[in-house]
Order: sequence, then structure tokens, then C-alpha cells
Amino acid sequence: MDHKEVFAALQTVCSEVILALDGSVSNSSNVDANDRLKGVMKQIQEHGRAVEPLITGFTTVYHHYDLDPQTPGNGYRTLVKVVQSCVIHIIQKARYIASNCTGAFFRMDHNVVEIEAYCSALCQLRALLYLAQIILNDNAHGQLYSQDEGGLRERFVQEYISMHKACFYGRCLGFQFSPSLRPFLQTVVISMVSFGENYKKQQTGIGMAALSFFTSGKYVVDPELRGKEFERITQNLDMQFWKTFWNVTESGLFSSLTRIASSVVQVNVTLTVPAEGLSLPLASDPNLSVTVNPPVAHWGPGPVNVRLISHTLRQGQDSAELLALSRPEGPQLSLPGSFNRQTAPLSPCLVIHFHGGGFVAQTSKSHENYLKSWSKDLNVPILSVDYSLAPEAPFPRALEECFYAYCWALKNCHLLGSTAERVCLVGDSAGGNLCITVSMRAISHGVRIPDGIVAAYPATLLTSDASPSRLLTLIDPLLPLSVLYKCINAYAGAGCQSVQPAQQLDTLVALGQDTVKMLSNFAQGASNWLQTLIEQKAPPSSSSSSSSSSTTSSNGPSPSKSNSVQKPKEVQDYPENFEPLRSRCLVDIEIPCTPIMKNPFVSPLLAPDSLLKGLPPVHIVASALDALLDDSVMFAKKLRNMNQPVTLTVVEDLPHGFLSLVQFSKETQDAADMCVRKIREVFQQEELPAGQRQPVLV
Repeated sequence: MDHKEVFAALQTVCSEVILALDGSVSNSSNVDANDRLKGVMKQIQEHGRAVEPLITGFTTVYHHYDLDPQTPGNGYRTLVKVVQSCVIHIIQKARYIASNCTGAFFRMDHNVVEIEAYCSALCQLRALLYLAQIILNDNAHGQLYSQDEGGLRERFVQEYISMHKACFYGRCLGFQFSPSLRPFLQTVVISMVSFGENYKKQQTGIGMAALSFFTSGKYVVDPELRGKEFERITQNLDMQFWKTFWNVTESGLFSSLTRIASSVVQVNVTLTVPAEGLSLPLASDPNLSVTVNPPVAHWGPGPVNVRLISHTLRQGQDSAELLALSRPEGPQLSLPGSFNRQTAPLSPCLVIHFHGGGFVAQTSKSHENYLKSWSKDLNVPILSVDYSLAPEAPFPRALEECFYAYCWALKNCHLLGSTAERVCLVGDSAGGNLCITVSMRAISHGVRIPDGIVAAYPATLLTSDASPSRLLTLIDPLLPLSVLYKCINAYAGAGCQSVQPAQQLDTLVALGQDTVKMLSNFAQGASNWLQTLIEQKAPPSSSSSSSSSSTTSSNGPSPSKSNSVQKPKEVQDYPENFEPLRSRCLVDIEIPCTPIMKNPFVSPLLAPDSLLKGLPPVHIVASALDALLDDSVMFAKKLRNMNQPVTLTVVEDLPHGFLSLVQFSKETQDAADMCVRKIREVFQQEELPAGQRQPVLV
């Protein structure tokens, strides 16, 4: 439906509701609710009249920001889509109210609260459109990211700190995503809030899960409470909370449930690659060699942990040489009786995978479900790298480990069940970043580059620059801006207090400790957070305060006592008589500002052409509703302008991290299948002439 028709329908249906309410005979108990509902409908009409010309303006220009006419997708399109989705929800709800408000079984109070929530959401989305308009006006033609070192990015952060966000985590939760994913998103948010509420209690993993289960009921029946608690509790907790919550899926119970639904493979073994120098032939002259040293950043040489997954047992995978590298605490070769014990020949292809998780969480175990399916569908072995995680292991440790694992795999492919005639790097989010930067490192070292890269929703710009898609971090339940900045700061090493020895950073063991028994330093962190929250809520002379997540449209939030949060300045680019809803719950957010963020091996979007020239074909699979969509679009544009082979596929209606959600909906499975098709393209592409495969030495 054309956006003009949508907004015309909005005005019409709101008028119909008002007329229906005026004509209804209400008892005394419903008079107030009746008046509230009419008032909300008038507010929605006012927002609609203001938003429609903004949408019209964006629709006339947003095609200029696409990669090409065949690939529509950028943050401006996404904002228009999200606003229209919100308006359509309002229209549907309003039609129901207009048709049923006089009925005996009509629940007036319930419907008032429902429509008020969407009115609040439309108000906040209107504010985001004004901010996007500033980005559009300030940026060069076709540029999605603000290059301003101060003003705009600080303004966006100040707005994020002060704007009311709870409405997007309550009744409106996930309205922009595929309907099949909304129950899952509701479960995630309820679990997150319950987990956060019990985070300060010293419990085992089972005890924590039990407490969270018993406290989750109130967030199911009360969406408003859920939204307020998400904004109040979750967004102010420290990085260790997020690491622990994201790693819950690594626990035995969740792993067992996932294993039941995943494909059965013959090989699923964890290995420890020793820290030894590797001699590899130069890509430009195989008669010469180059030495690749093991990772050394922060604590010196150390081994790298990897996981080998293969649907079919192949030559070399059961060799004594490989099994000598297997980790005793990890899974071993899995040989169900239904499988033929005979080993298959070496595969000509090999997938090397780097998992996502914001550089701070998860392991190959979190991604086993789809990796097993891929190994079966592609009939190739997959090597997934368990790189060390931030903040304990900031940049460049993860990059060094992934590059070393890549080089080790090239040299020892015969142990992995492959001849490595074709090698494809695959990763999602942070893993997509590592796929690109590992290839850049291969170019700079002069070793063989992979035959292709498949990156799902990669993070290519780890800076605080504002873009239209990053405005979605205000409404995204899976990737709020405060969490994104925590991940960037952790990977960049900002505020890193200490670095543990390599032997203490065994990823799977550390995650097991995180998810089975809370960390030893947790109590102090929770205590500090609670103290900060109390200081924010109550002035010294006050004995009580109002709810920390209540909203105001006039006075704004009270100043925070945190060193990382300043009292927000009001954005001056809103029209007269409009102000977004404000929250009294300030987010504890530290804006990433370290120069490391602009290192081309951290933010490949900022890399010079000399580092990107010679990259293999890059296939990017992004989501239209992902806050990092503009990372994908701008990186694809950069490669296209350099005449580098690149494709961009933008899937609809899915959140960031959709590869981890393949079992929840057909849409996520279809998106994962798209990634498989792109990997096949890498394996089936014609061999490039030798001159086009030569790396550029820098």
C-alpha cells in the first residue's frame, strides 16, 4: 500500500473511532477511559499529519542511497518501513475498536492501554525521523554515516540517553519484525529482564534459571512493567551481565535441547592448535615462503581453540595426528550406528567460520545448530574458530587468532578432511568483520587469500558515527545502542583493567563458569550499579521517588551521577510544539572514542584501497531491520567503487543475529539458506586468472 493511502486510512479510522465513542452510551466507570481513548486518537492524528510529509520526503530520495537499483536497502528505507508498520498496527487496532467499542464484551481499559502504547511508539518514531532528516541534510550525497567528529553523533547519543524507550519493549515489542518471531522476542526480553532482576543473587546456573522462571510471570501479564524493567535494569547493567546472559545457550540444558533439533554429524570435535610458527608459500611466488607467527597480543604466544564439524567422516579426520590435538573436555568424534564407518575422500572445499557475539560472547558451540546443517547441505567440513573474547582479550588478539587458525587450516587441510582447493570464510556480525580483516591480513602478509567471503550482517564500522539504520538501536530489543557501545569499547580495549594469562582464557571453560555459577566479582558490580541507580532516582532530601522509568514530555530526565553520562542537551531541530517522550531512567553509556576504532583492521569500512584491493569476492547478507544495515550497504558501495567483486542481499523483516534463530521461523531459515547459496557460489565460481588473484603487498 502506498504511504499516502496508509496515512489517509489512519486519519479516517481515527475519526471513525472518535465518532463511534461519541455515539456510544458509556456507564460512569467507562467515561474516563472513553475520554482517554478519544484524546489518544486525536494525538495519533496529529502525529500522522506531521509524519506523512517526512515520509514523503524520504521516499523521494532514499533510492539514491541503495547499492544499486536491483538492491533496495538502506537506513532511510528501513525507517520508512518501520513507521509504516507502526501506523498499520494502529489502523488495525483502531478498526477493531470502531467496530466493537459499543459491544457488551469490549474491554475498554485494555484497548486504551494498547492504543496508548502505539501512540507513544509513533511519537518516538517521529523524533527518529527528525534526527534522520538531520543526517540526510548534513551528509554528502549517497553518504549514510555522519563524518562529523562531534555534533551529530553526540546529539544522537544524548537523545538516546534521555528518550523514553519502554514502549518498544512492552506491548509494541517486535512489531516491526516478522510475526512468527514476535513470541520468541517476547520470550527473550522476559528472560532478559528476569535474569537481570536476579543477577545480583548468588546462585548456581540452575538456581538462577529457577529464580528467573518464577519471576518471569509478572512480565508476561504486565507488558508495561516489562518495558519499564527492560529500560531500567537491562540497559544499565555491565558487560559481564550481557556476556553471561548471551552465554546461557552454552549451558548443558540448552545445548541438549539444541542438539535434539540439529542435524546429526559424524565429526564434531574441539581442537587446540599449538602456538608454533607456520611456514606458508607466498601467493605471488610459491617457491618462496613466509613465516606466520602465532598470536602474541597482550599476553604472548598462545594456542588457538577450534571446532571441526563434518557431516561425513573424511580422510584425516580420524588420524592420530588430529586426535592428538583434541581437547579432553570437548566433544569427540560422533559415530552413530546408522552411519557408515568407512571414511570418505578429501573434500575439495573447506569452510572456515568465525562466530558472532559482539566480540565479547558466544563460541562455536552457540552456532553448532546451523553449522551442522550447512555441513550436511554443502557436504564439506567446517572449521569454526573459538577466538578469545573481549574485554579480557581486546583487539588485536581475536584477529591474530583467527588469522593464525586460517593459516593453520591451509597448511593442515588434509587433517580436516579437505584439499582446500576452495576455501570460503563465513561469519556473522563480529565474525563477518573478522572474515574481512583476516583476508586483509592475508593480503598484507602475502599468503593465499580465501576464494570468497560470506558475511552475514557484518560490523564494518566500529565507531560511534550516526547513521539512519543506527537510529534503530533506540527501538531494537536485541541490539540497543548502549549494548553496541559496550561491545565496541570492550573490543577496542577501552577501560580494560587487566589481561588474564592465556591459559585462563579457555573460551568454553570460561563460558561454562559464567553460565553455571556466577562470576566471583559480580556482587561488587551489581552493588555499584544499584548505588548509581539510587543516586539517580532520589535526591538527598527526598525519602522516596517516582518510578525510574516513568516518562515526561516537558521536564526531561534528572541528571545522572555517572561520570560517563552528562545531562542531555535538548535537540534543537524538532519543530515547535513537539518534544519526544522523555525517560527518568538514564542509560549508563560510554561513547567509544579511542583511536583504535579507526584502525582499518577494526573498522574495514575505513580501510584504504591498498588494503582492500585484492580481496576475494565478498557476499554480504544483511537484514533490512538491522541497526548495522548501513555498515553493509556502505562497505558494499566502497568495494563496488573499487571494482572489487561484491554482492549484497537484503532480507526483510528479520533482526540482527537471524542465523541463530533458524529454528524459530521459516523466514530465518530462508535467510540462512541464502547464506548457503552464497557459499555454493564461492565453491562453484570459475577460477580467476592468476593476475587477478595476486595479493597487494603493503
